[in-house]
Amino acid sequence: MTALIDIRDRALAAFYGLALGDALGMPTQSLSREQIKQRFDCITTLTAADADQPIAPNMVAGSITDDTEQAVLVAELLIAGGGRIEPSDLAQSLIDWEVVMQAKGSQDLLGPSTKRAIEMILAGHSPEESGRFGTTNGAAMRITPVGIAADVQEEAQFVESVMQACQVTHNTTLGISSAAAVAAVVSAGINGVSLSDALDIAVRIAQRAERHGHWIAGGRIASRIVWAKKLCADCSNDQLPELIYDVIGTSVASQESVVAAFALAHQVASGQLTAFDAVCMAASLGGDTDTIAAILGAMLGACQGMSAWPTELIERIKTVNGLELYPVVEHLLSLRAV
Repeated sequence: MTALIDIRDRALAAFYGLALGDALGMPTQSLSREQIKQRFDCITTLTAADADQPIAPNMVAGSITDDTEQAVLVAELLIAGGGRIEPSDLAQSLIDWEVVMQAKGSQDLLGPSTKRAIEMILAGHSPEESGRFGTTNGAAMRITPVGIAADVQEEAQFVESVMQACQVTHNTTLGISSAAAVAAVVSAGINGVSLSDALDIAVRIAQRAERHGHWIAGGRIASRIVWAKKLCADCSNDQLPELIYDVIGTSVASQESVVAAFALAHQVASGQLTAFDAVCMAASLGGDTDTIAAILGAMLGACQGMSAWPTELIERIKTVNGLELYPVVEHLLSLRAV
């Protein structure tokens, strides 16, 4: 296998890993851990949503949600902009996307930071101002295309690319650093770096990225990633979900859900979990399960390639959603080579 084919495989695995995690977490999103145990025990494969699922009622098994759809939106903007995202274009694209989703009958797909930012844009505020309160995981959940298109070895340029994708909705120290951490793992994985080393690179990039955006009080992303690794180091697989749910947290706050994804990634790096088992565990945690699993899937896919994911589940996701990511990934990789 040549280096070029390996890069393509890892990039595809990152994007399809995001979609897989999203789809696995779709039926459990916004449910408590106890509710998930009662309804599903734990998620082990693609599963349909119940009629009373609070965000995705009656969605069929394998359906993706806003995590993947917004990542595709960011990818399309990157491709159209030759590797750059104009904040105003991202704002308009998110507004247009929400209108289409509402026309289909979907509601409340935008997270609190993104919804507030869009309301500010519509009220006449600048894109620079609209994201000044965004601290949740919305930027991190859709940042994977930036990790594919930008090389983390060029650190200053890489962080600039992350900032462009964050500014409209998450122009804060927490929003930018959490997205940068995720994108860094994806980019490093595509470069051929091991998962363990990619996770270390993410901490360094998060520290650099947190110098940008509006300062927000809260635990620093890089510091919490390091802490979570130590917290979970000696934890058994049986105890791990409860520890993450109770102590790290699984809410939409970036200091919780993004860090939870990193905690599980570290367990994979240590050999305690396989990539697929980790993503299933993320989908079973409770809270913002689809986003945690999507972020985790993107990072693990980038570092391990398509062999990490069950072929039949990826094919199911392609069929259910009409999701063919190969052309998108090819365009993103061409930007990386510029």
